[in-house]
Amino acid sequence: MNFNTLINSITTTDSVLQTEAVKAINKALTARNWLIGLYIVEFEQNGEDRAEYGAKLLQKLAERLNSRGLSFRNLKLFRQVYTEYSHLSQPIQAYLKGQGIISKLDSSIGQLPIAQLQNTDSQSIKLNPIDVFNNLSYTHLTELIHIKDPLKRTFYEMECVKGVWTHKELKRQIHSLYFERMGLSENPTKLASLVQRKTLPATPTDLIKDEHIFEFMGLKHQILEESALEDSLLNHLQEFLLELGHGFCFEARQKRILIGEEYYYIDLLFYHRVLKCHVLIELKVEQFEYAHAGQLTTYLNYFKQTQMTEGDNEPIGILLVTAKDNALVHFATAGNDNLFVSKYQLHLPTQEQLEDFMRKEMERLASLSS
Repeated sequence: MNFNTLINSITTTDSVLQTEAVKAINKALTARNWLIGLYIVEFEQNGEDRAEYGAKLLQKLAERLNSRGLSFRNLKLFRQVYTEYSHLSQPIQAYLKGQGIISKLDSSIGQLPIAQLQNTDSQSIKLNPIDVFNNLSYTHLTELIHIKDPLKRTFYEMECVKGVWTHKELKRQIHSLYFERMGLSENPTKLASLVQRKTLPATPTDLIKDEHIFEFMGLKHQILEESALEDSLLNHLQEFLLELGHGFCFEARQKRILIGEEYYYIDLLFYHRVLKCHVLIELKVEQFEYAHAGQLTTYLNYFKQTQMTEGDNEPIGILLVTAKDNALVHFATAGNDNLFVSKYQLHLPTQEQLEDFMRKEMERLASLSS
């Protein structure tokens, strides 16, 4: 064995086993959530005291279970995934048997028919349930359940399997109307080939970037996409603002908010006791783009409508970037006085102070890496 052979062996082993590990986690996660959905549906249909809970069943369950991974939203999703993918019963049953799990479940779930699960779905326009269970993660399923047309859903399932799409890629293709474009295309085969060529297959790292996996494993959610540079800048930015005083009260780092059915994260969140408002700070280690302004504006609107209490002023946002085109900034933020803190300079850091902070931090980080 020479050195290049050693490199190839290590690289292949790392890639293959990482992928297999993630697949194992995804299968366990899908099985767990699907089963919980089954339990809920079974109770709603046959529970002895179901009438006592009625429409508030999921809320009562979430309160009693008191677990982040078993929140009201998640329980609702579990039930919906089970309802839309009840035909996964056979591969899930086989998985549970193969892992020696069914016997452990039977002793703890009473009379629910885990050992007698059967595929009762007679619809023929479906991908083989084994292929769905083996190749699509629970996160994929949470996206696919919103597609009510069976043919359209099966189309995206097959394309996911063929292209090894991430959840993010699946969502992008749905929003780009890929299915509809296929129907209108004079050459569907050519279009499919073009889309698959432009789609990068998922890597183990891509697969691991999944909030549900961390939730399932009992770990605190991590922002894996965040670079060490961004992390260091945020640490020092937090200290910088607190040292300035002027009324900053720190509330949260990577503040998670739910808008619609998606979670988003605000880099830093403060409350300003003098201005009596929230201060939202977003850090972008890149040149300013108009999408950055749109993102922060969305967060500001969310706080304005859902987080303000009596006596609060409207929230304001600070967006820090490494470079900017002043003309683009002007048009991207026109009409939004609460963005880029244009009218609060009396109590907030000045533009010069923020730019000086960014310059010094970038120089410090550059010296550490040299």
